[in-house]
Parts: sequence; C-alpha cells; structure tokens
Amino acid sequence: MFVHYDNENLPIKIWQTSPEAIEESCIKQAENLAKLPFAYKWIALMPDTHTGMGMPIGGVIACEGAVIPNAVGVDIGCGMAFVQTDVPVSLLRETVTGSGTLVQAICGDILRNIPVGFNHYKKPQPSKVLDIAKEQGNKYEFDRDLLPQIDEGYYQVGTLGGGNHFIELQQDEDGMCCIMLHSGSRHFGNIVGQYFNKIAAALNEKWYSSVSPEWKLPFLPTDTDEGRRYLDWMQLSMDFAYENRAVMLAKIKETFAKYTMKYLNIEPHFSDEINCHHNYAAIEHHFGKNVWVHRKGAIRAREGEMGIIPGAMGSYSYIVRGKGDPESFMSSSHGAGRAYSRKAAVENFRVDEVMVDLKENNVFLAKNNKADVAEESRFAYKNIDQVMECQKDLTEPVKKLFTVGVVKG
Repeated sequence: MFVHYDNENLPIKIWQTSPEAIEESCIKQAENLAKLPFAYKWIALMPDTHTGMGMPIGGVIACEGAVIPNAVGVDIGCGMAFVQTDVPVSLLRETVTGSGTLVQAICGDILRNIPVGFNHYKKPQPSKVLDIAKEQGNKYEFDRDLLPQIDEGYYQVGTLGGGNHFIELQQDEDGMCCIMLHSGSRHFGNIVGQYFNKIAAALNEKWYSSVSPEWKLPFLPTDTDEGRRYLDWMQLSMDFAYENRAVMLAKIKETFAKYTMKYLNIEPHFSDEINCHHNYAAIEHHFGKNVWVHRKGAIRAREGEMGIIPGAMGSYSYIVRGKGDPESFMSSSHGAGRAYSRKAAVENFRVDEVMVDLKENNVFLAKNNKADVAEESRFAYKNIDQVMECQKDLTEPVKKLFTVGVVKG
C-alpha cells in the first residue's frame, strides 16, 4: 500500500505496487473524492481499482452525514454468492449424458432455465422482499416514478443479467466442485440509482454546492427527506439483490443435485454458503465516528468475515477471510478488476482467440451469443494473483478455485 497526496486534500491510500499500476483517470476520480467536504479520514483504493462513473470501481469512501448515489453505482447491491459441494469435478468431466458431459449438461440446463441478459420470467416469481415493500407502501409512495419497479421486480428476481455477471462451476484445490455466481439488483437498482442521482444533481445545483458537476458526484445529506428516501430505496435494492442471488443459488443447487442423482447416484452435500454485496453504502463505526461507508466494487472484510473475490472466466477465484484492516475501512477488492475497457477488449482480442483459450483450459462456456465474449476474456482483466498479493494485509485466502463451466448472458 502507498499513500498519494493531492495538495491540501485528504490522502488517498492505494493497495497497489506503484502509481503507474493505476490509470490516470482513476487517480483523478480519487482526487475528486478527496476534495469532498464531508469525506472522512482518507480515500481507499483497492488493488483492482479502475475508472468508473464519478467514483473509481474498487474504491471506498467514508462520508459524514452524506450519501453519494454514484459512489454506490446503479447496480445497487451487486455482489457474489458461493456454495461448496462434495462432488469431484473429475466425475462431472468424465460422465457423458445425452447433452455432453455432466459439466455441459448442467450449464446448459442453467442457461435454459435461468433468464440471462435482458430476459426475465414470463410470470411473477415469489419474493418476500417485494411483498414486504408492498406492505410498507407508505415508506416508498412519495417516489411514484419508482413504484412500478416493485411490480416489475417480481419478474426479475432469480435472474442473472449480462456483462460481467456469471454463474460458474468451479474446482477447488481438493478437486471438488463449487458453485459461484455474480449478480445484483437488475433493472430495479439501475432505475433507483439513476433516479436519485438526478435528484442529487438538481439539489446540488440549487444549493450552489462546492462539489463540481464535472466530478459526477452529487450527494444527498442523510438528514434531508431526499437523503432518507434514497437510503430506503437503496436498502430495498440491496435486499432485492441479495434475494435475487439466493433464489438463483437455490435453483442451481436443485439443478446440480438433479444431475448428480441421475447420472452419479450422488446426493450432493452443500456447505460454506456465502452471499455478499460489493456495491453499497452502510452506516459503520470507524475511528470513533459513525460514517456512511460507500463500497463501489469492494467487499466488507471485517476480521473473520468470509468474502468472495472472483477472477475472470478461465482464471482463478478466491474465497477469503477478512483481516479487519482499519486503514481500508475493513474492505478489500471485489475481483481482479478490468485491465481493458469493454470496447478496448473487443478491439484487442478476437472471439476465436477467447474461445480457443477457454477450450485449451478445459473450460465450457454456455452463452447464447458469443459475439461479445471478448469483453469478458480473462485477458481483459488484471492478474487475480497479483491483486491478492497487493491486499494480503486485508484478506487471507481460504480457497483457490478454477473455472470448470461458466454461464453468461
């Protein structure tokens, strides 16, 4: 970790080897965060950090009495889920079904039955989170433009999304199969994030705020009506994202067990389940004060807390135990972090190169349209092992996992 200073502003603590390891635009965004009058102590950048919208992805900021919608992002509550199985990957690779190997059959079944990309269910799905939101209607009724999202959410719960969201079968160091997925609050959180970012921008202009509009960091004081409403909708989006992952994981476990029972006569045992956010804000106590810690592309890593840090498809991922490092506001990276933007990845890596690489590494990809596969190539991301080395004071690796089969939108 090194410290970057920008004149009289707060320091920026960066868990990387040198300033050259981070793009200039990312540093500039962190410097803007360091100028915010309500920012607390310092800005923290995780080793996977890269340029985002206003706030660097892989960034952590603690704020006194204020929340920043763009420091949470539009995929509110995006995060990871994981579960360990006791089924050897070798059996999944060797056993042949009418739809290929068990790996291929399971991934194909998941792709057919869990909506991905912009797709959603044709009929409303059960959702305890949305049922409670309807019961608490007066809590949300002021923001009438957002109310339709609650009804639409019933069609989205248990869906994957696109981009860097995925479902993977993975192999641990003992050769056992694990299941990991990455998804968030879908269209629900996206609309909420955009809606309140516009409200914050309008209010900041009205107040002649010292926060420049060019920074794309409009804020809401938490003691205002607008701030309280954002926090309510943000929490609802987070709860929806958590439930979304839980529902998907339950369906994947059911699918996995169906195939292992049928072809291996094995009823799998599932254990070590984790479900955690990496795009959110929460009130936490740090250095003697209660502050709003924003983690945009970062996980909470309190001492002993379990977390998930994915790499890229065809690469490694990690299950980690937090060390509770106070300098990072008890946080760590949320993944490998992009080395190339989506556009740059498509320009630099051909589809056939990516597909050959996956085949050579014995990774099966279940994806309806492979035209944009280069966006998520492992070559488009930083080296996950280097990221882990840079944050060894933040987390302790517990499991190292390699991609076996991947489902993407």
